[in-house]
Amino acid sequence: MATPWESSLLTHLLLLLLPLALSLLPPPSSHLPALLPHPPRPLARSRFSSRAELDLSSRCNASCFRWRALEPLADRLAFETLYADGSRTLTAVDVEGEDAGGLGLAGRPRPKRVRRQIYGADGRFNIQGNDFLQDYPFSTAVKISTGCTGVLVSKHHVLTAAHCVHDGKDYVKGARKLRVGFLMPPSANNSREGRAPAGRPLVRWARVKRTRVPKGWIQGPLEIAMDFDYALLELRGPHRRPFMRLSVAPSSDDLAGKRIHFSGFDSDRPGELVYRFCPVEEESSDLIYQHCDARPGASGSGVYGRVWDNSLERWERKVIGIFSGHQWLEIDGENRDYNVAVRITPLKFAQICYWVHGNRADCSRE
Repeated sequence: MATPWESSLLTHLLLLLLPLALSLLPPPSSHLPALLPHPPRPLARSRFSSRAELDLSSRCNASCFRWRALEPLADRLAFETLYADGSRTLTAVDVEGEDAGGLGLAGRPRPKRVRRQIYGADGRFNIQGNDFLQDYPFSTAVKISTGCTGVLVSKHHVLTAAHCVHDGKDYVKGARKLRVGFLMPPSANNSREGRAPAGRPLVRWARVKRTRVPKGWIQGPLEIAMDFDYALLELRGPHRRPFMRLSVAPSSDDLAGKRIHFSGFDSDRPGELVYRFCPVEEESSDLIYQHCDARPGASGSGVYGRVWDNSLERWERKVIGIFSGHQWLEIDGENRDYNVAVRITPLKFAQICYWVHGNRADCSRE
């Protein structure tokens, strides 16, 4: 017969393992729509007149939700392409198999927050040392030369926040010669003396060939455009690091542990890669609301979770969103303060997949 101490220990273990056991049930698969792009139309060259805004903040209330419902999705999924020589094109799209269904926003009460971006005790971790910096998934995080973060999503492509390259009116000055930085471990200093302080990571920079931004970000207003705060950068050549695959963002109930994770280059910790994780607090059809601690510079970080992969029949880390910034959300007359990530919806997945592969066939097999 078990002692009271043994019974208490067993109960404690069961309580710890129950959420994990429930999370191991695979979520249902979803039908993916397809984008039908029109021939690109040339645009005037960019002036590159804007400044990168790393501390993005917006407000959303009942009017904001009404505007979201009225905006045609096909218009917002059209996209601009910026080339290395400064030329631009606009590609309109049609949507096939569109599923506009959303999650809606939960209305359960939450404590009012008064501090932005850091909530209570700082829960961020610096990733240091040769092994950790080169280990997956931390090795998929890259720096963007405008001051943001990005995540490797293919051998040639980096996903980041749109506001890191475009302010909604024009491309930022740094987008003219945009670069992506790969963090190298401190040991690399042994063969590259003088290029970085001893014990600090090096950054190896790669040039960007092409940048794509959805029209939903460009046509504003900000409280609506934030739903489309993502951009894809195509490198001039392939990198040699592992990348993280994309996934349609499931409901938080279908994420292992209901948690999200992301690593970025927060401005208050220069030269360091910073990792954090936290539970999802609220979610709409386009945004993930959470209280993961973050500072400017983390914008564009790939938000990932453990998602069930039907083809592999196991849980895999996959990018389900992009960290955008901060939003005051008004629900039932109460203001709530959140950090926000843009959800990868089925339509956004179809768009980004088309940007990566350039055809519908490869995306239908993703």
